[in-house]
Amino acid sequence: MLLTSRRLRAALLAAASATLVAATPSAAPPTPEALGIGDPLFPTLGNPGYDVLTYDLDLTYGGDNTKPLDSVTKINAVTTERLERVNLDFTHGTVRSVRVNGEPATFATAGEDLVVTPARPLGAGARMAVTVHHTSDPRGRAGGWVRTTDGLVMANQADAGHRVFPGNDHPADKAYFTFRITVPENLTAVANGLPEEKNRAGATTTWTYRTHHPMATELAQVSIGKSAVLHREGPRGLPVRDVVPAADTAKLEPWLKKTPAQMRWMEQQVGPYPFETYGLLIATAETGFELETQTLSLFERALFTRPEYAAWYVDAIMVHELAHQWFGNSVTPRTWSDLWLNEGHASWYEALYAEEYGKRPLEERMRTAYGMSDSWRAEGGPPAAPEPPTPGHQISLFRPVVYDGSALVLYALRQEIGASAFQRLERLWVRQHRDSTATTADFTALASDVAGRDLSGFFRAWLYGKKTPPMPGHPEWRTETVPANRPGGRDTDPGAAPDTARERPVKPE
Repeated sequence: MLLTSRRLRAALLAAASATLVAATPSAAPPTPEALGIGDPLFPTLGNPGYDVLTYDLDLTYGGDNTKPLDSVTKINAVTTERLERVNLDFTHGTVRSVRVNGEPATFATAGEDLVVTPARPLGAGARMAVTVHHTSDPRGRAGGWVRTTDGLVMANQADAGHRVFPGNDHPADKAYFTFRITVPENLTAVANGLPEEKNRAGATTTWTYRTHHPMATELAQVSIGKSAVLHREGPRGLPVRDVVPAADTAKLEPWLKKTPAQMRWMEQQVGPYPFETYGLLIATAETGFELETQTLSLFERALFTRPEYAAWYVDAIMVHELAHQWFGNSVTPRTWSDLWLNEGHASWYEALYAEEYGKRPLEERMRTAYGMSDSWRAEGGPPAAPEPPTPGHQISLFRPVVYDGSALVLYALRQEIGASAFQRLERLWVRQHRDSTATTADFTALASDVAGRDLSGFFRAWLYGKKTPPMPGHPEWRTETVPANRPGGRDTDPGAAPDTARERPVKPE
């Protein structure tokens, strides 16, 4: 069950005073098994039976990014059913101890789950405070921690958050986060949200950050390194902070100073920025992607330093990740099949910005996307029904069809209902679902309300059809068969000068 922001706060207060509900002793529970909430694309992600309200992550980094971090994760949750066992998503770390509501609990692993057995069963509606002492291992290349030249950053999308810390690793269960990061005194630690404290003890410093809005686990971010934190002012005095390699502050400043104006442009499109702060985290690492971690978007340093990337292109990518703060972060997909709502909207505003400031015509880009759309659908499924990730490629769902293929759906919608109704829809969407999750059905229902007519047939064809429907207003547009490796796809070599912003991958493969 999803809780909205207001209900989250109410539940948090209720959970603070709730007591453990005693249950009648029963037979020994069955063998631990991995569970999930049944997401069509990631069926083992998430766990039934509880809603997480808060995470408190305590990470200690010794200065070597090839060694595990000592970590403590505290989870404050409310049960939604009687639980004899509590499943947490967690892998790639060593669990040392677990306590539930202050009492020692036994634990075992099953698949990528940490299965916890409390001393006594938990009744429905009970407070559940879980404390896990564990390590967090930065080694490996399957997402989670990303090693930089001077430390670490996180890249948890889509299903790698549980490689860093135990939790309910599915976007349907958003929660508030507190981070306490202890690092050697010569390093800087930054996380989502705003700073709370900075305490030095001997040769280490502990940095504390707290989010003011709920967040999905895949959007968590911690940066550790020899970083400079640069401050500036955004719209209406909003604090903007950028985290960059200390040696590159002058080189990167021409890009960083653009953010406030880009934020004002996005607010003109869809309304007020939804969070307490924003900024860019620029990492010295070869990732090949950018990532919209909440309030602090992750960028690869090479995006801003490689001369073959045109200025309009870099600006558009910056706006793409900024747009995600509304679409994907504040309004989060209920299931991973709703991903088109994230990437389609981010690609849409990226394209609008490129047209306005880079003189790259939107209609030309959409006509190109239309020509490729049937091939994209054949390769990855239609926008709202992507094919499941292939074995060994856990996040291969980030395909062209969910980028420009989904922006094409929004273009068709604007053609169908008119620009004025489309803008009303966009502003209503982010306002009504702020700090919450939403589905494709929610979006299509709101679009019908705004348009004043039933659009279910339109969306059924555009979102679920194997073939791309005719484009409203452009009956002359035609689709074509396009080879899978044609430029514009996810496998394009970023070494070539891009012709459209979507030619550079923005998600990990």
